[in-house]
Amino acid sequence: MIRRSLAVLLLSLASALPAQAAKCGGDFSTFIGAMSREAQGQGVSRGVIDQAFAGVAPDPAVLDFDRRQRYTFRKSFEEYARTRVIPARIKRAKSLMVRHAQLLARIEQRSGVPKELVMAIWTLETDNGGGDMGKLPVVRTLATLAHDCRRTELFQGELIAALQIVQRGDLPLRDLVGAFAGEIGQTQFLPSSYIKYGVDFDGNGHVDLRHSVPDVLASTANLLKVNGWQAGAPFREGTANFQVMREWNRSEIYRKTMVLFAERLAE
Repeated sequence: MIRRSLAVLLLSLASALPAQAAKCGGDFSTFIGAMSREAQGQGVSRGVIDQAFAGVAPDPAVLDFDRRQRYTFRKSFEEYARTRVIPARIKRAKSLMVRHAQLLARIEQRSGVPKELVMAIWTLETDNGGGDMGKLPVVRTLATLAHDCRRTELFQGELIAALQIVQRGDLPLRDLVGAFAGEIGQTQFLPSSYIKYGVDFDGNGHVDLRHSVPDVLASTANLLKVNGWQAGAPFREGTANFQVMREWNRSEIYRKTMVLFAERLAE
């Protein structure tokens, strides 16, 4: 699965920034100490902080991947969609739509987001939770990117949001694993989006975007709803809803692929 580019993912996340950024670069341990104080000031317990930062060290592979991201979408829409909107995926997604029909109907009624689009996103991101959700420790990944000075404040906010996920009890630290920008779960939410848009749709008191299908699908729809989705309106290229989908992914090619997949599911 080609991940969304970091620029695409991060442009709209200024709300996640800490009030006073720690100084990037320099000694990594000193930086982590400053981040520990920032996190504690934002309500994260000393116990969670100590557990999360125990033995943490920079990950050079994360920085290498980050520097390559500008080249993610060099393919045309036709080339990209041809490898993503494939019969096996369509077949599985349609089967899952039948299995989760009542759940999807409830989510569509609540959010106004068509069930086909929610299913398309779930399929494209991680093959409905059966594909690659990432195996990297999120805290290490985000600490690495935050220590790098190119977008330090932004990633500092994501790092604190990741600690808040553990603090809230949504995920234990052992399950806080993800992709190369710290994306988490079956539809690849960054930690700040997890905090902002996550929905406890199975009613167990926690937002679990790794294991709970109701939480995953409801949170995915909620992100679009909160950002202005117009229920019942079209969402092809050139529409208001297509613009709302920029909050999911700013790549026009990726959004057109989302639309195509949803249309195939509606056939």
